[in-house]
This record gives sequence, structure tokens and C-alpha cells, in this order.
Amino acid sequence: MKKFIFTLVLTLSAAASSVSAQTTPTRLDEIIKSGTLRVCMTGDYKPFTFLKGDNSFEGIDVDLAQSLAKALGVEARFVKTSWTNLTNDFLEKCDIAMGGVSVTLERQKKVSFSVPHMVDGKAAIARCADVGKFQSLAAIDQPSTRAIVNPGGTNERFARANYKQAQLILHPDNVTIFDQIVQGKADVMVTDASETMWQAKLHPQLCSIHPDQPLQFSEKAFMLPRGDVPFKEFVDTWMHQLKATGEYDRVFNQWLK
Repeated sequence: MKKFIFTLVLTLSAAASSVSAQTTPTRLDEIIKSGTLRVCMTGDYKPFTFLKGDNSFEGIDVDLAQSLAKALGVEARFVKTSWTNLTNDFLEKCDIAMGGVSVTLERQKKVSFSVPHMVDGKAAIARCADVGKFQSLAAIDQPSTRAIVNPGGTNERFARANYKQAQLILHPDNVTIFDQIVQGKADVMVTDASETMWQAKLHPQLCSIHPDQPLQFSEKAFMLPRGDVPFKEFVDTWMHQLKATGEYDRVFNQWLK
């Protein structure tokens, strides 16, 4: 009798869990019902996201967002944000945040992340004539170094954690920040290795310094609602298939190679 009761309790518990799983609200259903995927991005981080003069976005993660929206059977709607307000804007206005977003423990306190889609640690970029001066973090962190950084994101956190002597210059516009180095108003910037490679392509005067040997380990992923398993599973499965078919490499190589 006791065995029967125990088995019955397990059966009812499993059934209740199944019903709960089916009725728990998920952003996945909401997105499909609304017909819109709201994508937060800063628009100032080439080659991942850039807001053009006509208010349209372009970049690696813009193409990926369009691909994800197509897989969902909806349209992508991009929401402009900033690195300082990224997490709050995502929580209030968006279904997903994309555009070169790094996975950090601080962000993980409030949000979840998709499976990482690339490894991309920090690397330095400087005028090609000065590359020899900045071969290591210790060489960068000198009193004579004018290290420029955009505020509000992982670049500023890295700078404040590692610079003890260098002169820190905050420049709020991530689009023109590399011009400051070209023009001699700053000496070096440490940012994601992928960005240093892209900016070196755009600015022949600048050179990426050891992008294949980053100063810090970092991964890029997409910011998702915390605890929403069905939506995360969909995004992760979509990315898995994108990489397996070679579509991810096609998008990536279009912008970085």
C-alpha cells in the first residue's frame, strides 16, 4: 500500500511539473504572438553594430538578429541603447540584447546569456609607429601613456582595474574614439580583440597588438531574460544550427575578413 501511495505521489508530481512547464509564460511565445523581436544594441561598436545616418543598423549582430527573427517567423525591431544603460534598457524594453555584448558576472546577476558564440578577449590598438611601446599591459600602464576608453562598459572596467599609472582619458563617443589615437590626442586603447582588428582595417595608421594573444579572456553572447528556459533553448539551438551549416562563418567573415 505504501509503495502504491509513493508511486502515485511521484506520478502526480510529474504531471504537475509537466502542466507547470506548459503554462509558465515564456518570452518565446510572446515574441511569436507579437510578431516582433525587440533587439537592444548600442549602434557604436563596429563591426558588431553601427547606427548609420539613416537610423538603420548594420553589422555582424544585426545580420544575426535578422537571422534569428526569420527563424522565429517574426520581424526584428532594433532599440538604440548605450553601454551604460544596456542592462536596464534590455530589462525594460527588449527581448534580447546583441551587438558585441560580453558575458560578465556583474551582468549575470540581472540577466541570462545565450551560449557564447565567440571568444574575444581584450587587446590593445595604437598607432603603428608606437606598437613597439605597448607590447604588454605593464608597458601600457606607464605615467606617460594616454590610455583612452569609452565609458560604461567592459572597456572602462578593464582600464580602471588594470591601470595604476597610465593617464586615463574617457571619450564618450565610441565611433570617433579611434580617431583620437590617429590624431595624436591619445596613445592607446584596450578593447575587444575583434574590434581592434576591424578598426585597424578602417584606419591604416593603427595596428592591433597581439589580437591572437588577448590580455584578458572574454566571451560574447546574447543577453536574455533570466530563467526563461524555452527562449534560451530556442536561441541556443538556432546558433548551433547556424554554426553547423556554416552560415555563422559566412556572416562573420563578411565583416572581419
